[in-house]
Amino acid sequence: MESAAKRAEQLRKQFDVRDIVDTYSVALPENVETDHDFRVRRSIHSPHRLVEGLAPPFAHVRTLYDLLESSLTRFADLPYLGQRVADAKGSLGGYSWLTFSQVGEARTAIGSGLLHLGVKPGTHVGIYSVNSVEWSITDHACHAYSMVPVPLYDTLGPDSVQYICTHANVEAVFCSHKVLDNLLASLADAKTVRLVVVFGLAQGQALPANAKGLGCEVIKFQDLLKLGQANPKSHIPPRPAQLCKICYTSGTTGVPKGVMITHSNMLANIAGAEVVPVKQGDVHISYLPLAHIYEHTLFNFLTHHGVSIGFFSGDVLTLLDDITELKPTVFVSVPRLWNRIYDKINAGIKESGVLTRAMFSAAYASKKEALEKGDQSGGKFGKFWDWVVFSKLRAKLGGQVQFMVSGASPISPDVMSFLRVCFANVVEGYGLSEVGIVTVSGFDDPSVGHVGPPLSCVEIKLDDIPDMSYFHSDQPYPRGEICVRGPTVFQGYYNDEAKTREVLDEDGWFHTGDVGCWIPGGKLKIIDRKKNLFKLAQGEYVAPEKIEQICERSPFVFQIFVYGDSLRSDLVAIVHPDPDYILVWAKERGLPQDMAALCQDNGVIMSVLRSVQEQGRSSKLHGFEQVKAIYLTPEPFTIEGGLLTPTMKLKRPQLKAQFENAIAALYAKLDNK
Repeated sequence: MESAAKRAEQLRKQFDVRDIVDTYSVALPENVETDHDFRVRRSIHSPHRLVEGLAPPFAHVRTLYDLLESSLTRFADLPYLGQRVADAKGSLGGYSWLTFSQVGEARTAIGSGLLHLGVKPGTHVGIYSVNSVEWSITDHACHAYSMVPVPLYDTLGPDSVQYICTHANVEAVFCSHKVLDNLLASLADAKTVRLVVVFGLAQGQALPANAKGLGCEVIKFQDLLKLGQANPKSHIPPRPAQLCKICYTSGTTGVPKGVMITHSNMLANIAGAEVVPVKQGDVHISYLPLAHIYEHTLFNFLTHHGVSIGFFSGDVLTLLDDITELKPTVFVSVPRLWNRIYDKINAGIKESGVLTRAMFSAAYASKKEALEKGDQSGGKFGKFWDWVVFSKLRAKLGGQVQFMVSGASPISPDVMSFLRVCFANVVEGYGLSEVGIVTVSGFDDPSVGHVGPPLSCVEIKLDDIPDMSYFHSDQPYPRGEICVRGPTVFQGYYNDEAKTREVLDEDGWFHTGDVGCWIPGGKLKIIDRKKNLFKLAQGEYVAPEKIEQICERSPFVFQIFVYGDSLRSDLVAIVHPDPDYILVWAKERGLPQDMAALCQDNGVIMSVLRSVQEQGRSSKLHGFEQVKAIYLTPEPFTIEGGLLTPTMKLKRPQLKAQFENAIAALYAKLDNK
């Protein structure tokens, strides 16, 4: 693809208006005939027309079925899907792979088996499992026979599973044996489900006794595979306008909503993602939930390019072991993991000897300076520092990572710079279930603190938010609610026209609820969140997510929930301390090695509060944005406890309810000061 800078210069000459063409995006009027307000931005690579599909020679690929068929032709004998197999003692071995052609045969067998059992095209099929080979084969099988996959996060409990299955009219559910009990518990009220397919059972292991008598057929994945092999059916390919997925949002409040995504939506997003430089022979570790659009879009994009995809073993605690075994070249993750890697490495460096610390500091400063100047080699001594210092760190991620992608929430600029120096190039993306991946920062862009320009498949405008004093006319940086339009925008929420109208306007703009600003170069920076905003007693608006991201930079903080309301003038917070840090810190001071006791210790509480406030000061938070009191909890916020969504976002109403007494006590303490 032509470089952004070169393309920008060509457009400047064409438009003859220098201030509307930046390095990475171009500003255009929303209505060319009547509007002279240049507030809509497109990629520098698609100023005249948004990309709707793959370019030749792949223009015929218009559905996810077509996409796999194309890859089967080009990469038949290459390894495609891999996972680790446990031995009789439960110990994990190396990765075992299926080739593209083997996956193609398996998806035909599974789809044929479904048809043989009476599951018709158009049927909604649930997939309830952690990422796995079977998950992917099932997904491909649905596309081959015009069925509609409905992914369910493996962390969902029976109530949520029952709601989604009923709401989406799911008739068949594929699930792993690990969540089978949850599924069976939901079936009494999920009357639409008539077939359950279970995978992951050991050789010869029988289905549980409680699978009988539920009014639906329960069958093993391998048995369905054999049934389909014995009764093969011709493919029934979908049309581009047909649904390829109903993705239920993880939802921080209220009930989940079913996001309807068509094949043409998905192909437009995959075409727009061509800025990501993957190639045949690359290896990807898949551990972010395939039920989320972020990982799922990437999965299909990588499939199109012949990339080998290895699945993690299902436990994030052994993720690094999986990575060491797989040796991925492409690593996609979220800030929570990047922060942990950053903290662990820095803690190790602080505990090392004087010579090691000095060597690391010299290497880091030298390479960081070179990278910030745009020298991807790391400068004159880049290769030397990589060999002597950074190779040991890279080995922790398998030693082969070529680039990393961060998404789901903003990554700290300090952490991003650190990863670029120590490991490989890192880019940051932004997207939502309803519109797919919207932006990705440039691979040739050394700057940090933004999510990049629009992909070539979308256009973005910033809508005014008067209550928050954000306006698209703000100078020097236009600000407002991020609105997205283009061929990737979803078809609406399943069976919920009212909710659809709340976010999708008559001109086709999806209103994200996120607040952004345009920075030099035509790049988008996320600065706020409209939906989670609250007003304090003195009238100031506060965005808790921004404050939480800043407070999380404290080494004491593993998780934090910031709270405030219109009756109070101060913010308070619930903090779960980082056990790895606070226990070492406590030991150095002769304090007990007991999390519960430390969380009750006033001296510890004040130390954590001072650290959090120091982060706020260094980030130039306003006084009203500073946390004034904290409560320490020894228990982490978890998905299972109902305090986090499957994508690890805070469930604020539930957190407020659970810590209601603690919050009241914090305010009482502040009132008595």
